[in-house]
Amino acid sequence: MSRVRVAMVQTNSVVGDLEGNVERIRRVLDEVADCDLAVFPEMTVAGYPLEDLVLKPGFVADCRTAVEAVAEASGRCALIVGFADSAPEGGDTTGVQNAVAVCQEGRVAGVYHKRVLPNYDVFDEARHFVPGREPLQLFEIAGVRVGIVVCEDLWVADGPVDRLVAGGAELLVAVNGSPFHRGKLDEREAVVAATATSSGLPVVYVNLVGGQDELVFDGGSMVADTAGRIIARAPRFDEAVVIVDVDVDPVPSSATDLVTVPVSDPVTRSDHAVPPPLAQLDPSAELYEALVTATRDYVVKSGFTDICLGLSGGIDSALVATIAADALGPERVHAILMPSRYSSDHSISDAEDLVANLGLDGRTIPIEDAHFALRNLLTPSMGDDPPGSTDENLQARIRGVLLMAHANAFGWLVLTTGNKSESAVGYSTLYGDTAGAFAVIKDVYKLTVYELARWRNDQAGGPVIPSHTISKPPSAELRPGQRDDQSLPSYEVLDPLLEAYIEGDRTRADLVADGFDGDMVDRIVRLVDLAEYKRRQTPPGIRVSRKGFGRDRRLPIVNRYRG
Repeated sequence: MSRVRVAMVQTNSVVGDLEGNVERIRRVLDEVADCDLAVFPEMTVAGYPLEDLVLKPGFVADCRTAVEAVAEASGRCALIVGFADSAPEGGDTTGVQNAVAVCQEGRVAGVYHKRVLPNYDVFDEARHFVPGREPLQLFEIAGVRVGIVVCEDLWVADGPVDRLVAGGAELLVAVNGSPFHRGKLDEREAVVAATATSSGLPVVYVNLVGGQDELVFDGGSMVADTAGRIIARAPRFDEAVVIVDVDVDPVPSSATDLVTVPVSDPVTRSDHAVPPPLAQLDPSAELYEALVTATRDYVVKSGFTDICLGLSGGIDSALVATIAADALGPERVHAILMPSRYSSDHSISDAEDLVANLGLDGRTIPIEDAHFALRNLLTPSMGDDPPGSTDENLQARIRGVLLMAHANAFGWLVLTTGNKSESAVGYSTLYGDTAGAFAVIKDVYKLTVYELARWRNDQAGGPVIPSHTISKPPSAELRPGQRDDQSLPSYEVLDPLLEAYIEGDRTRADLVADGFDGDMVDRIVRLVDLAEYKRRQTPPGIRVSRKGFGRDRRLPIVNRYRG
C-alpha cells in the first residue's frame, strides 16, 4: 500500500483577477510544501464562471501566462490548478477549454481538458468551451498513478472516470466549481462515495469557495476511501488548506494502458496527517452562511466597502440588514429609515431597535413632504385620487430615489430587500423597492425568511431582530391597514405552491392533483408568468435554491401559453 499526502486547497478566486489569483496560490505554497500533491479548485487561476470573458483571446493567453507563473513558483509538491486554455495546436478541436495544469518543480508537467460540459441549470459551458478530446493520461505523483477530472466529468456514466480506472489509475482527483443550493452537499457526497466504491479507488474532491455574481460556492471539499467513507472534510464557505494522508492500493503496472507522465517520486514519512472531524452545518446555518458569504463577496469583489438599504421595520429588511452586518461589519451598513404617513409607530420603533441592536449607522428621512409634492404635481393629470396602485408605488419610488442618492453621494452599494415569494408574483414596485445593486434574499421564500430570522436570534450574542418584527403580520404599509394577505394567499399556502410551480415545474393539472385549489392555482400561476418582465429588470441576487430566477429560470417575457 502507498500513502500520498494531499492538500485540499479551497480558494476564493476572483473572476479575471489573474495576478491576484496567482498570489492566492503562492500564499499557501509554504503550507503545502511537505505534501505530495496540492489540489486547487476548478478555474483557480481564472475565476469561475467566466461567461463571455473566454471570447477575449487576450484573456485566454493571459491565463496561460498566469499558469506558467504558478509553475515557476512550484516545488516538489505537485500543484493541480484550473485555468482557461486554448485547444492544443494540431488537434481536431479549436476554441477555449476548461483545463487543469499539473505544475511541479518549475514546470507544467501536463494539462487535462474537461470533457463533459454541463449545459443546464446555471451552467452554459457549451456556449463557452469545447470539450477535451486528446488521449487521456495519468500522472505519477509520489509513485501513485493519478487520474484527473473536472467537475461534471465525475457526474456522468461512461465518462472519463471509467476510462481512467480501466487504464490503471490508483487515485482519482476531481477539481470543481460546484455552486451551492440547499441539499447540494448531500448530492456531491453521494456521487463521490459512489465513485469511490464503484472504482475501488480513493477520490479527492476539491471545490471552489466564495461568491460570484448570482452564485455562491460553498467549498465542502472531501476525500473518500475505497469503501465510500468520507475520511476528510474541508470547511464550508471558508478558504482552507486541509492536509490528509490518503492510503492507495497499488494497481499492477501490467493493467496500465494509458500514457503515464512522471511527476515525482515517493517520500517516506514517519508521521501521519489526519485532519480533525468537522461538524456539519444544519440547514438554516448553511443557508445563512451562503447569504453572508455571497453578500460579502459581491460587495467587496465589486470594489465597494459600504452598503445602504431601506429599513422599514419589517422582517425582510431586518434580515437583510442583519446579513449585511454579519458580512461586512455593522459600521459599514447604513440603514435609511423612510417613514410615511402610513408607517406604524411600532414599525419605526422596530427599525430603530434593530439599528441599536446591531450597531448600524441609522438615518431617518421622512418621505411625507416628497409624497405630498408629487401628489400635487400629478393632480392636474390624475385628480386628487390617482387610480390603482399609483399612490402606493409613488412612495416606494421616493424611497428608491433617496437610497440611490446616498449611493451617489457616499459611494455605497444599495441592497434590495425583496424575497422570492414577492418576486415570483410581482408584489414589488419597479424602480422603487427593486432599485438597487444586489438582492440578498431574492431566492428565499417568505416562510424561510422567518425561519432564518429566528435562527439568527438563537445564535450567540442573543436576539438582534426585534421579536415584534417576527410576530407581526407582514405589510408593505403603503395604505391604511394594509396587510400582505389582503393581496395574496397566506404564505403557508403560497410558498409551497410557488415552489412546486417554479422549482418543480408542476403543471396546472399537477398542482390541482397535489391538492391546491384550482382557482388559486390559475391566479398565482398567472401572476408568476406576468411578472417575468419585472424580474428581468431587478438586480441580481444570490441563488440558493435548485431553480432561481435569472440564470436558472428564463421564460419569454411575451408569452401567451397557459398550461
